Amino acid sequence: MHKLALFRLHLIVFLWGFTAILGKLIHANAQILVFYRMLFAAVFLFVFIRVYKKESIKVSKKIFFQLAAIGFAMALHWYCFFYSIKVSNVSIALSCLSLSTLFASILEPVIFKRKIDVSEVVMGAVIVACILLIFKTEFQYKEGIIYGVLCAIFGTIFSVFNGKMFGKTSSGNIIFYEIFCGWFILTLFYLLSGQIFQMNEINYRDLALICLLASVFTAFPMLESVKLMKYISPFTLILTVNLEPVYGIILAFFIFGESEHMSPIFYIASAVMILAIIANGLIKARKTKKL
Repeated sequence: MHKLALFRLHLIVFLWGFTAILGKLIHANAQILVFYRMLFAAVFLFVFIRVYKKESIKVSKKIFFQLAAIGFAMALHWYCFFYSIKVSNVSIALSCLSLSTLFASILEPVIFKRKIDVSEVVMGAVIVACILLIFKTEFQYKEGIIYGVLCAIFGTIFSVFNGKMFGKTSSGNIIFYEIFCGWFILTLFYLLSGQIFQMNEINYRDLALICLLASVFTAFPMLESVKLMKYISPFTLILTVNLEPVYGIILAFFIFGESEHMSPIFYIASAVMILAIIANGLIKARKTKKL
């Protein structure tokens, strides 16, 4: 069962890595892409929870508004991620995701009221140095890097606060309300700003790809990741999720060719960041065993 769980875990991480590929294949801009991704994912989750599983989606007002706030952070995270891809490329957007570990090392101690881990600070310094090196050598992608960093910030906010919600209601409800509320808040913003009419500027090809993105690459892996927590440790989950940029960058290199070819320094810096994250995870695992 453990081996099967690890296979399923690597499968969903691979699927998450492929979302960046779909983001580049979809011609619609980031606003439209995120709008329909969240809408379709919310529909798929609602059907799965209420029709297939026949479970209740009732939550208290307090939990609802908490999930709505987290869902808004999720929407901003996805928007910045796809916008980074549109103005630069897949490799830049995915490499910037490594900063999430740094931001989490700062935010988690504050939210969960624990001491700052020295190893996390050291790892964070290494990641910042690598990102600065990438920024310097790939300056033509500066806008993509900036939005990639924002993507990492909002992703960290979403992940950390999401961790405080588990146990307060079912996992399915948490994911459903976060995605639905994120979409609803985006819709209100588009209505007030007059951008809602731009949502019609999409072709059937893009709609089909976004539908695939929302179901196979969003709703399914998010639900699956929750189920896997019964068989694997949070450490194994987090450590394996860090392979998402690796899968995505390799796939982008072979699928898109020239547009994804980066300088040798980019690949060296990205490899150092990923190794630093893995090393930090191994150090934490040893500390936990000693305790």
